[in-house]
Amino acid sequence: MSAKYHVAIAGATGAVGRMMLSILEERNFPVDRLTLLASARSAGQSLTFKGQPIQVQELREDSFAGVDIALFSAGAGVSLQFAPCAVKAGAVVIDNSSAFRMDKDVPLVVPEVNPHAIRPGIIANPNCSTIQMVVALKPIHDKYRIKRIVVSTYQAVSGSGQKAIAELEQQSRDVLSGKPVQKKVYPHQIAFNCLPHIDVFLDNGYTKEEMKMVNETRKILEDDSILVSPTAVRVSTFHCHSESVNVETEEAICAEDVKTLLRGSPGITVVDNPSQNQYPMAIDAEGKDNVFVGRIRDDLSNKKAINFWVVSDNLRKGAALNAVQIAEQLGRS
Repeated sequence: MSAKYHVAIAGATGAVGRMMLSILEERNFPVDRLTLLASARSAGQSLTFKGQPIQVQELREDSFAGVDIALFSAGAGVSLQFAPCAVKAGAVVIDNSSAFRMDKDVPLVVPEVNPHAIRPGIIANPNCSTIQMVVALKPIHDKYRIKRIVVSTYQAVSGSGQKAIAELEQQSRDVLSGKPVQKKVYPHQIAFNCLPHIDVFLDNGYTKEEMKMVNETRKILEDDSILVSPTAVRVSTFHCHSESVNVETEEAICAEDVKTLLRGSPGITVVDNPSQNQYPMAIDAEGKDNVFVGRIRDDLSNKKAINFWVVSDNLRKGAALNAVQIAEQLGRS
């Protein structure tokens, strides 16, 4: 990547925006100039990039003059309002919100899975729970052709933002000290609990989060015939999402062959040695770039199915890192 870029981050003061800033520095992305944007309330703050303080500016429709790549992580409403302005100014937008994911004219990209879909304009970053699953599914689908996926997610509170992290911290203290628990972010106590409820419920009985997994998986894998049955659960961990995945394929499949296949696939670390109690865990995936897969085993009820467990850092690969990886692909094209 020889060129250098004027990069803007919209939503720079949020958890994912800050992670984007950190990852740009970690990966030595060729930034020539960096513009940090946020709401009027957050404007004026100072963030550090490569040892230099950069003042956050108010996000406005005219904020993108001269910008080459705009990384958005400020919510769907903000993206709908300002992403077209960035494109009109000549930038490529990589949007982490749900605003454009299912737009037929907008590519939905995970670089390990469908880098060929990247093109100028707006590029959508998938939902965090979808990203880690499709990274593991892609090599399986290529070799065996997936028919059906049954997935249950165990999602960390950081997926709901900083206020949810604070709520879990405070509720944990309150429960352990015998104090009444205050609920603001979630409808029920999250400390020491699991909530089978992420995002709003739809008329079909599934939540919006669950339907994202259905529709986004099909779009990314470019196969509308794949059946997906999801259950999304919020659990009392701070970081990293975990998923239990059952995959049924058209071709006969063998767990041992899948282990070998995944070990040779980009972006995946296989941790699968049950005799030594080695399997992916949220506490080990935090701060890591790869998707971790383990508990890979044959389905006892179906000779054309396997089960596995997949864990990933939802703020890194599930959001900020995936966006930066898309930007890196742009530089190679």
